[in-house]
Amino acid sequence: MYYAYKYRLKPSDAHRKELDRHRDICRQLYNHTLYRLNEYQDEHGELPSMTTLRSELPDLKKWWDGLSDVYSKVLQTVVERLFDNLNSLSKLKENGYGVGKLNWKPPREFRSFTYSQSGFKLDKKGGQTVLSLSKLADIPIRLHRNIPDDANLKQVTVKKEPTGEWFATFGVQIDREPPEPTENPEKCVGIDVGILKYAHDTDGTAIESLDLSDERERLEREQRKLSRKQHGSNNYEKQRRRVAECHADLRRKRRDFLHKLSNYYAREYDLVAVEDLNVKRMMESPSNSRDTASAAWRTFLSLLEYKCEREGTHFVAVNPRGTTKECASCGVLTDKPLWVREHCCPACGFEADRDANAAWNILSRGLEDVGVGHSESAPVETALPVDTSVSAKRVVEAGSPTLKERTASAVSE
Repeated sequence: MYYAYKYRLKPSDAHRKELDRHRDICRQLYNHTLYRLNEYQDEHGELPSMTTLRSELPDLKKWWDGLSDVYSKVLQTVVERLFDNLNSLSKLKENGYGVGKLNWKPPREFRSFTYSQSGFKLDKKGGQTVLSLSKLADIPIRLHRNIPDDANLKQVTVKKEPTGEWFATFGVQIDREPPEPTENPEKCVGIDVGILKYAHDTDGTAIESLDLSDERERLEREQRKLSRKQHGSNNYEKQRRRVAECHADLRRKRRDFLHKLSNYYAREYDLVAVEDLNVKRMMESPSNSRDTASAAWRTFLSLLEYKCEREGTHFVAVNPRGTTKECASCGVLTDKPLWVREHCCPACGFEADRDANAAWNILSRGLEDVGVGHSESAPVETALPVDTSVSAKRVVEAGSPTLKERTASAVSE
């Protein structure tokens, strides 16, 4: 399997200057390659191949001062990056999206470069771990978690964040295959995600949404300060970096929460059933779009999917239509507005928390998709945890010690 391991670099001022120089050379090469691509298309009436433009690199070094200072594999990945962007535009166009054309990259939009296959290694120098980059420098790196001994380092991408921090992301290939999901899963769970409660599962656990209101207020306050600065001044640049730090703080706290929660479900259960949500369409709704974006449900589902694959857990994404309206006991549909948080079936009298009822419907559909048999005679309320009518059996606050204890193994994720 292929994984990405991200670490913080600790460059000196000299290292930062050299990293920025290499990054800017790669940016200029990207713009030059885009110019050559358009020129070739005008002359020949078709796009050139990636090999054609990559073969021009040796001749470019003869008259381009500074191009020889950058490792050859890095220059090749810049050309590959241009064609990857072209392929992405083509796929969007095939799906019916209106796309334009690729533009030249200004410095603020070209933040990374990649060493592929060779030219980099982790080493020990002066009592500290460094990332040795060919034709660049030996940069101290903070290895907060170990890379597996049997891992094969395929590439490393060095990136400068808007905050000014530098990070290295390793592409790691691990030869061992993940465990196969069991044919007869015993521990199964259905998860209903929401805004008031981020996750409500069939075990009666409700996870409160992460409270980021203080961080949002801080970000808005810093953005107002930035709007009063003169664009391009030293004070503007200092405040812009402060705004970027607030954005990074929000992003890191959210991803930490999602990593721990997804890791818990992937390791504790044999089968996880979730809703296959169309988040893009939900974002287009005129109401609650900000809370929907903050919830990051698509990110949670993506993290949960790959972690389930790694742990050998069944991951099932089911159709979400009607999971809230349908009675988990008898299947009768009952319309109810969003402010009604209790499910009360007029046909069979089954009562439960609205989200708990949806979670059981999600699990039932997940079991059907996988083809796992389950008893039709036993009503769903006999399987519900004790005291789950109307409310959850237990409510866990996001970031609370209880959640941290249950997901402590995910800290290394």
